[in-house]
Amino acid sequence: MTEPIAAAEPCRILMIASNPATSPVTGWPIGLWWAELTHPWLTFHEAGYDIDIISADGGDLVGDGLSDPEDESGYSADDIISLGFKQSPKHADFLKGTRQLSEVDWRDYDAIMVIGGQGPMVTMVDNTALHQFFADAYEGGKVVCAICHGTCILLKTTLSNGDLLVKGKTWTGFANSEEEFAESAVGGKIQPFWIQSEASDISDTNFIVSKPFGSFAVRDGRLITGQQQNSGRAAAERVIEALGR
Repeated sequence: MTEPIAAAEPCRILMIASNPATSPVTGWPIGLWWAELTHPWLTFHEAGYDIDIISADGGDLVGDGLSDPEDESGYSADDIISLGFKQSPKHADFLKGTRQLSEVDWRDYDAIMVIGGQGPMVTMVDNTALHQFFADAYEGGKVVCAICHGTCILLKTTLSNGDLLVKGKTWTGFANSEEEFAESAVGGKIQPFWIQSEASDISDTNFIVSKPFGSFAVRDGRLITGQQQNSGRAAAERVIEALGR
């Protein structure tokens, strides 16, 4: 009698979201972008993966107002995935009392995903502990991913040899054309800097973008990046592809 073949352990994904903050430019409360959390989460869930959501400092998380499908602006009113996530007590609880970065070990996960929103431009861009965690995971053979404004960490994340992780890499992030659209829509400056402009000043890297607000994700080996909030599923699919199961 042959022994049954044991099922492979499900892949484990660590999603890292911004803690709440206040924009130094607009004075708005800022945090994560709902679709950049919920759409990849659903993609990983459908693949049978285990998913943990944390933040750098721990605690309760909040979404940017315009990303909220229930926001009076109506900007994200058609995001029924985020609406369902928000209104499900089980899933809404995932954003309450999150563990902080220092309480988790990247070795316990197959892939790390940093999600965007307006928060990362304030809470993540200079967070050296997060940069180190991301670099350690990459050098440890893990798949690493950043989406939208979460890619701001790649402007400063360095490897153990002192090189930027994006040296020699092709990657994407929130485009200048999208920043221009957003600022025109609100009638003023929103972000303290623009990722594409900063990336253009880095030698030996290849920052590319597609059409504004289209789904666009790039895989360069074990580094995966998504352009903006409509690229979360595509980025998650590239992660699944890179993991090979």
